Amino acid sequence: MTVDNAASPPTSLAARIDALPATRPLWIFISLLALGGFFELFDLFETGYISSGLVADHIFHVGQAGLLGISDQAAFASVTFLGLFVGASLLAPFADRYGRRLTFIFALGWYGFFSLLMAFQQSSEGVLLCRFLVGIGLGVELVTIDTYLAEWTPTRLRSKAFAFAFFVQFLSVPAVALLSWWLIPQQWLGLAGWRWVIIIGALCSLIIWLIRRQLPESPRWLMEKNQVQAAHRIMMDMEKRCGAPINTALPLPSSQRKAKGNFRDIWSPKWRKRTVMLMVMNFFQAIGFFGFGNWLPTLLSGKGASLSHSLGYAFLITLAYPLGSLLCTLYADKFENKWQIVGASLMTVVCGTGFALTQQPWMMIVCGFLITYSNAWLTYSYHAYQTEIFPTAIRARAVGFCYSFSRLSTALSSILIGVILTSAGSRAVVLFIVFSMLMVVLSVAIFGPTTRGKDLEDI
Repeated sequence: MTVDNAASPPTSLAARIDALPATRPLWIFISLLALGGFFELFDLFETGYISSGLVADHIFHVGQAGLLGISDQAAFASVTFLGLFVGASLLAPFADRYGRRLTFIFALGWYGFFSLLMAFQQSSEGVLLCRFLVGIGLGVELVTIDTYLAEWTPTRLRSKAFAFAFFVQFLSVPAVALLSWWLIPQQWLGLAGWRWVIIIGALCSLIIWLIRRQLPESPRWLMEKNQVQAAHRIMMDMEKRCGAPINTALPLPSSQRKAKGNFRDIWSPKWRKRTVMLMVMNFFQAIGFFGFGNWLPTLLSGKGASLSHSLGYAFLITLAYPLGSLLCTLYADKFENKWQIVGASLMTVVCGTGFALTQQPWMMIVCGFLITYSNAWLTYSYHAYQTEIFPTAIRARAVGFCYSFSRLSTALSSILIGVILTSAGSRAVVLFIVFSMLMVVLSVAIFGPTTRGKDLEDI
């Protein structure tokens, strides 16, 4: 009697994950992961909006009157990204040691607590200290979400899942713009509007923290730790939830030689070029992404728009973040992530040049909308890409280390952009962003590997 091998269920863990159907439970799971990133982006993008409220309350000061001898707005952005740098580079490796789920839950709770504490500070010293601590939690959070998502998603859906996840996350950008537009000019219950923007984000994140405690651990991480039975139980539960055939056979361990999970592993001959490529890419893409996003109201004001008009224009422009990510789900898996990163960066170059040259409000909105769309496109593609090109044992460590350079560059460029804006104007800031995106194009196009259609274990 012959056995029909074609009808045999997949036995390797990667094959079982690839066999999961794209049913509603799988997309709900992806959405729950994405909700943590929603509050990271909410917090990051509120930087540019609440600063005006802090200045109006005489907590922040402009120019050399600031706490560090520079504008407190620039210092606020800078300490945020210094915290993100510390979290991503030093604490993200805990996700490789203690698991994706535990690190994920800890980071979100940390962010919610210190964000809520920041809302009640009365001095620039207190706000900046809390902001630094908030940044540490956020730095761990997004790296863990990326590794978690990459390891749970079938190969055929990986880029699409990242695009959908960032659709959910980017809903936070118009949300914080709208809340800021509405709340910052007002006071509620004796509290200034900027405090309510922070409080709303913090309380909502703590609610999501309670919901997401039920998320399962990454089975790939469990297999890496030789917890085969636990990985098997979790896979059977997910197969049942998604309506896939339940495989009762234990998953087979990978035949590949495993990395030990040490920092020096990311500098081994196999991974060294990828590490350097991602360091360069992250350093420069963050200048383009956060340089435009965090300074958007200020850039618009610098081009002649009033504060109320600049916040209104900013809200219209930020709609491109979720809408762009949703549109990207239509083609995310049809092209190499490497070339999507290049295409999105070139789009920022073209539209950023247009934004720098125009003085017409409708053209500012169109160019700003297209820059924002290209940023959304770039974001999901590089977040997916950098989790694909390292093995499970060092994925969080490698991604966290490389990603931390985006945080470091933004901490430095937040001050530099403030100087450029003061000395040379908003047009020079946009040209600085355009140059940074050209560096992204060169690093990824020349040195980036291909990943489309490959299991994580085979890249």
